[in-house]
Amino acid sequence: MGRARRAWRLTRLRAIGAGRALSHAWRSSLQVRVVTSTLAIGLVALALVGVTLSQQMRDGLFTERVELVLDESARSAQQAQETFDASTAASVTEAQRLLNDVMRALRSGGSGEREVLLWQAPGQAMLVNSAVSNPALSELVSDDLRRATVEGSGQRWQSVGWPASGVGGQAAEQGVVPAVMVGQTVTVPRAGTFELYFLYNLQPEQERLEFLQRMLSIGAAALVVLLGTMTWLVTRQVVRPVRAAAQAAERIADGHLDERMPVRGVDELATLGRSFNEMAQGLQEQIGRMEELGTLQRRFVSDVSHELRTPLTTIRMAGEVLHGARHDFEPSIKRSAELMQTQLDRFEDLLADLLEISRFDAGAATLDAEDRDVREVVGAAADHAFPLAEHRGVWLSVALPDARCSADIDPRRVERILRNLLDNAIEHADGSTVAVTLAADAQAIAVTVRDHGVGMTEEAAAHVFDRFWRADPARARTTGGTGLGLAISLEDAHLHGGWLEAWGRPGGGACFRLTLPRRAGIRLQGSPLPLVPVEDPEPPTAPERQSLDPAALPELDDELDHQEVR
Repeated sequence: MGRARRAWRLTRLRAIGAGRALSHAWRSSLQVRVVTSTLAIGLVALALVGVTLSQQMRDGLFTERVELVLDESARSAQQAQETFDASTAASVTEAQRLLNDVMRALRSGGSGEREVLLWQAPGQAMLVNSAVSNPALSELVSDDLRRATVEGSGQRWQSVGWPASGVGGQAAEQGVVPAVMVGQTVTVPRAGTFELYFLYNLQPEQERLEFLQRMLSIGAAALVVLLGTMTWLVTRQVVRPVRAAAQAAERIADGHLDERMPVRGVDELATLGRSFNEMAQGLQEQIGRMEELGTLQRRFVSDVSHELRTPLTTIRMAGEVLHGARHDFEPSIKRSAELMQTQLDRFEDLLADLLEISRFDAGAATLDAEDRDVREVVGAAADHAFPLAEHRGVWLSVALPDARCSADIDPRRVERILRNLLDNAIEHADGSTVAVTLAADAQAIAVTVRDHGVGMTEEAAAHVFDRFWRADPARARTTGGTGLGLAISLEDAHLHGGWLEAWGRPGGGACFRLTLPRRAGIRLQGSPLPLVPVEDPEPPTAPERQSLDPAALPELDDELDHQEVR
């Protein structure tokens, strides 16, 4: 029983594997689908044609043979009646002898193999015995045929099954061979009316029909093989260039821009190959021009940023002198000195951001990772943003876990990301609440910055990290942004192997989520915090506002150094 179960399980697994392989071949290969569909349609069509032809051949052979049998039996019956009419038999004995002689003559006078039965009709005086060539076949005459023969006039016939054992020379394993029984009445002198039956064997016609059916099946099988082979070859000629084009496209997508399709001939497929190669050549040239232009742009930005450092330093020195002596100036000159100092700060921030972007573009940015408690970095970024939040009338809340949230990060870059997110949230909060939340799991740490200000659309969320992109160009800027902060933050997140994502809703605020792996080499599968807020908390009232004491963070760090992250 155990072996049977294992064998059944193995057979079932093999069947499942074969089914999956066939399903994969059907889905992944156009050639297999075309050949299979063609063969299926061809088989159905050939089956219908074969059945139709077989039926027509069977009906034709049967009808032809029945017509010959009826014609022959009619002639034989007429000859028998003429013999009976010309007989001079005067006694019952002579009549019996005449009946037997006629039966033997009729049996041997037909074309092919046939049996003859001469039975006295019902209601006649039993003076002469019946004459039957094979008594074992008497039961083949049905009651319906006898009734129709006696009551009617002319011939009556019926298809019957002739037992093979009673057919001379027939194989016994055939069981029953087809036959036709034809009956009519004749008048015998001194004996009255007799039923005359002829039994004809149709086995030769059956063998001929089977031979034609075998030839038809062999021809259909050969046609199916030929159809499948032709379809395979034709589809291969079509699919092979398409497959080559797909492989070339994959190679081009992988960066091998010099990949081309082989072109042979001048047919439609060759035209496809030449068009594909021309398209690939055009893409290669265009990408080359774009790469060259990008290189020139990056070099220009880097060169300009470096070159502007020197005059900016000179202007900065002069501006600081004027700014330091602004109290001795007239009010208008004093205001000009303050504005110049502010714009110099913005200009310097812009140059710093441009240099940072150029380092990312050149692939020169490096990550100085170390094991740090992310709570310290979040606290430092929040402390930097508290004065701006107070100035803008924004309530800033920070939610940190009790346990240590350690991760391999570059503190400078992570703090820069959080500062950019906080400055952006405070600027767009419109006096509402900005909530910072930190959470961690075994694989990653996440920080969300949620504001309840003007919000943004899905389209704006998709472009918010683009360089120099602004959702509302007409909006007044009060914090001196350069338009590169979020783009640099995204590059810093990617440098850590993390994510930086944005969500927004018009009138419902926005949420930015930073997710970083806790250790180098971990591929993020999810984030400890949701990007889309589950529910919006009510903004706290002004008297409840509190500030985060930065001096408490090192003490908290000392207390929780040896605790596990929950």
